[in-house]
Amino acid sequence: MGKELKKILLAEDDVFISRAYGDGFVRAGFEVVLAHDGVEAVSKIRSEKPDIILLDIIMPEKNGFEVLEEIKKDKGFDKIPVIVLSNLGQESDIEQGKKLGAVDYLIKSNTSMKEVVEKVRLYLGEKNK
Repeated sequence: MGKELKKILLAEDDVFISRAYGDGFVRAGFEVVLAHDGVEAVSKIRSEKPDIILLDIIMPEKNGFEVLEEIKKDKGFDKIPVIVLSNLGQESDIEQGKKLGAVDYLIKSNTSMKEVVEKVRLYLGEKNK
């Protein structure tokens, strides 16, 4: 029996980006669940109970801030670490993400896949202490 893979929920509406990150995480040894809009993200967070969530901000139906706010109010899911992964890099966006409970805020264009994987491992490691 192999050890269970850590499950990442990747909420990203851009199909190309979600496929690229999804493939990178699978290669890095994670199980990946994809959501393509905010409503699907909330639904999959509840059904899949991921170990960590990577959340885009600009998504249809509900944006990432609304998803973050909703799950952080929910006692069953408020402890799951959330990393915002967005192209919105303004200080006000970063502050809002952190205020709503994100453990980190990464700007896609400034962060390599390798760095994103390292951040995910860091936050999963902290969670297991």
